[in-house]
Amino acid sequence: MDLVSDNPCSKVSIPKGEIKEKQIYSQEEMELLLTKIADEPIKYRAFFYLIAYSGFRRSEMLGLEWKDIDFENNIISVRRTSNYTAERGTYTDTTKTKRSQRTLKISPYIMELLRELKDEQDNEALRLGSKWVETDRLFTKWNGEEMNNQTPYGWLKEFCEKNNLPFYGLHSFRHFAASSLISAGLDVTTVSGALGHCNSGTTLNVYSHMFQTAQARVSEAMDGAFGFL
Repeated sequence: MDLVSDNPCSKVSIPKGEIKEKQIYSQEEMELLLTKIADEPIKYRAFFYLIAYSGFRRSEMLGLEWKDIDFENNIISVRRTSNYTAERGTYTDTTKTKRSQRTLKISPYIMELLRELKDEQDNEALRLGSKWVETDRLFTKWNGEEMNNQTPYGWLKEFCEKNNLPFYGLHSFRHFAASSLISAGLDVTTVSGALGHCNSGTTLNVYSHMFQTAQARVSEAMDGAFGFL
């Protein structure tokens, strides 16, 4: 704004912070968690199965509407986000970047969970009558209003404590999905598109260790195929 002649921070040296390794559910931990969730209300079964499979951000999950769900072709489209601030409360916004708007093919099993959720919502709307608030959202409060952004986090934390399971937070489900894609041998461009990153460089920066580990396994497999081991 040209209010000062020089930037007082221009010569400051920022020390490198220690990069903590992300806590990610292992395949065994995730299978156990989802197995135990199978006995919980359909709202939470559908939420955690879908977020583990898709790697959607929490805001993207809460922004999903029924018009985004193509049951015939097992496809879900991310078109908006649901966010919260103390000043604005819960509000709908655009996705993080333009590339975050994406369409993914989803497991038929998870789509069946969503059908069950839709049926339950329709029944509740009929039961509550004028008390039901129509928002078209998949994940809602008891009366159809948008679910609070902290609800999935709080519910999962309590669920893990009750069942003696590790709790790594909601974002760990996104990392788990990314890890699964990379372990399956998918290239960085495909993984980046599935996660909705703005470019492939972001995916490499965040998951470089996972790609290196996957590449090492490929090298070991090739050595074995050629009899080097």
